[in-house]
Amino acid sequence: MSTARDTSARDDILATIRRSLGVTGREAPRRAVVAERLAGAPAGVVPARGQVEGRARLELFIAQAEAALATVAEVEAPGEVPAAIAAYLRSHNLPATLRMGSDPRLSALPWDDTPLEIAIGPSDGRDLNAVSHAMGGVAESGTLALVSGPENPTTLNFLPDNHIVVLDAAEVAGDYETLWARLRERLGKGAMPRTVNWVTGPSRSADIEQTMFLGAHGPRRLHIVLVGGGASGG
Repeated sequence: MSTARDTSARDDILATIRRSLGVTGREAPRRAVVAERLAGAPAGVVPARGQVEGRARLELFIAQAEAALATVAEVEAPGEVPAAIAAYLRSHNLPATLRMGSDPRLSALPWDDTPLEIAIGPSDGRDLNAVSHAMGGVAESGTLALVSGPENPTTLNFLPDNHIVVLDAAEVAGDYETLWARLRERLGKGAMPRTVNWVTGPSRSADIEQTMFLGAHGPRRLHIVLVGGGASGG
């Protein structure tokens, strides 16, 4: 962890380098060159697998997520999400309790139409079930992008045994690069979240004999509710 003393030492070293070069670091031409290089950085190699459109992209996302041991349910409208979550918990004989953050997309849903008991705020490790709203999904790997903040506390990603994630179908991108660009465009410098978590399937680990253990470092179940994907073909 960086300390004030570390920062001072770093600043001293950089100041020495600048003096040796005869620059301050504030020269307009030098700053322009750096800004241009950052803005015009070439994209890396993007796998072809995720470069599909429409329903094909969603089918790829679902297949990859399920291959990583997540489960996926599809609903057509946001209002159907609470009932889908209640059905999922019931099907796994789990209590009708659910913790969430202050995300307005979740707060606006008709939770009162279900028997679910809702708690708001970060988890202290005693919650069995939690729900988050993803910023987006990556089709090429079935990965969820979750940004930290009071709307979707990071503790909900890791502490409860069962993590349910709501994902808008329109937010599923083909590749990671597209989601990173979307995040920068929407939030930008000075407003970026403290943490971006890329989650692929439930937490799992294997010993030297390759025996799989679920829930090794986080949730043992990851369930995705995909909203508005047109599974019925409409």
